[in-house]
Amino acid sequence: MADADSDTVFTGSISRLYDEYLVPLIFQPYATDVANRLVTRPLSRVVEVAAGTGVATRAMASALPGSVSIVATDLNQAMLERASAMGTARPVEWRQADALRLPFADETCDAVVCQFGVMFFPDRVKAFAEARRILRPGGVYVFSVWDQIGVNEFADTVTTALESIFPADPPRFLARTPHGYHDPATIQRDLASGGYVRPADLATVPARSRAASSRVPAIAYCQGTPLRNEIEARDPASLGEATNLAARALAKRFGGGEIDGRIQAHVVTVVK
Repeated sequence: MADADSDTVFTGSISRLYDEYLVPLIFQPYATDVANRLVTRPLSRVVEVAAGTGVATRAMASALPGSVSIVATDLNQAMLERASAMGTARPVEWRQADALRLPFADETCDAVVCQFGVMFFPDRVKAFAEARRILRPGGVYVFSVWDQIGVNEFADTVTTALESIFPADPPRFLARTPHGYHDPATIQRDLASGGYVRPADLATVPARSRAASSRVPAIAYCQGTPLRNEIEARDPASLGEATNLAARALAKRFGGGEIDGRIQAHVVTVVK
């Protein structure tokens, strides 16, 4: 399997480790940020795409009035099952769906939300057009994407460390996909191609990623993302070695014990 083909595969234990390790490490602060951007808007129905294990869903369920219905979708059933098992502060609808072919009628929601999913879409313009199709006039599309890998220090450290195990063909999932769609001009152009007339507001939002030890982000990235698929495709027996190497590299850069690193993302808001 080519690396790009495995970038959206969250099977086996990946969904559990993703939720247990990666969500508190990097996703939680941005979930809160996205929910807060919606609280002042007049909403009756929100559709979330690429909901993953539901970190943004949980934030919205807590922040938005009970009168606002939330439908959370994802392509990967394993992620939705994990999200549903975790639960939310109030009922939401969980539904498997492809962001490129959303199973909703035209102009039936007030907001579409996508936290760190856009980078995985094989056709972003089509996904943007689908979000626009289901939005009512004046509705808002809010999504977040990671900034370039160099300003996301844990991911950058892990990616560099793995080059020493596979020097001829280093795993590049983190740089290629999660951190591969960060150029503001490209984002604006793709949104325009998807039918949005108004320019998007793009806010660059820095935050801090904290962990009890270097082993936490090592497991999070090497075993709780599709980076695992890349590692095991090169050598099925190397996952433990890769995780240990990443942990040592993180400890060398950030010190022993609790560690703290920079993360940064763009949060994009565009009105139909």
